[in-house]
Amino acid sequence: MILPIVAYGDPVLRKVAKEINDEYPKLSELIANMWETMYNAHGVGLAAPQVGLPIRMFMVDTTPFSDDEELGPEEQEALKGFKKVFINAKIEEEIGDEWDFNEGCLSIPDIREDVKRKPQLTISYVDENFNAHIETYDGLLARVIQHEYDHIQGVLFTDKLSSLKKRLLKSRLDKISKGKISVDYKMRFPNIKKGR
Repeated sequence: MILPIVAYGDPVLRKVAKEINDEYPKLSELIANMWETMYNAHGVGLAAPQVGLPIRMFMVDTTPFSDDEELGPEEQEALKGFKKVFINAKIEEEIGDEWDFNEGCLSIPDIREDVKRKPQLTISYVDENFNAHIETYDGLLARVIQHEYDHIQGVLFTDKLSSLKKRLLKSRLDKISKGKISVDYKMRFPNIKKGR
């Protein structure tokens, strides 16, 4: 079932999400619905807060990036078929010199900006079967994970922009929160005026 994606301005996107355990109700159904929602919106990642749930879970499928001609064959191969669910994730370490990459977000449609992030991370998490993992990722894979991880920390990519950039984007962000935007996937807008 396709769930509505919560738009910029909704308080759930600003909450530090809570851990869950294997008794979380209808977890496998939620995961299936989130995959369907993400693919319907042509995303490469989706976090539970983006569907209105303040829980520490996100998913990533970087396959669409594996066709990027600018990437080397090794990175293309790493991105192809990389599909994972991260539950109760914690970034243990981020290292390297920050690099810019143009990011967007399903909760902030039609806005893309260059964001600086460190190139490598080590993350601990449990998968959908609650098996524990500690893994290290780099490059674009690390970036997609960092972006989704920010969501469960109540952080949006726009928070990482300069104060000038934020001021320039303010009216566009306000329009998104009020639903004054055209999107081709289901969304929930926090500041939509009733009866319009």
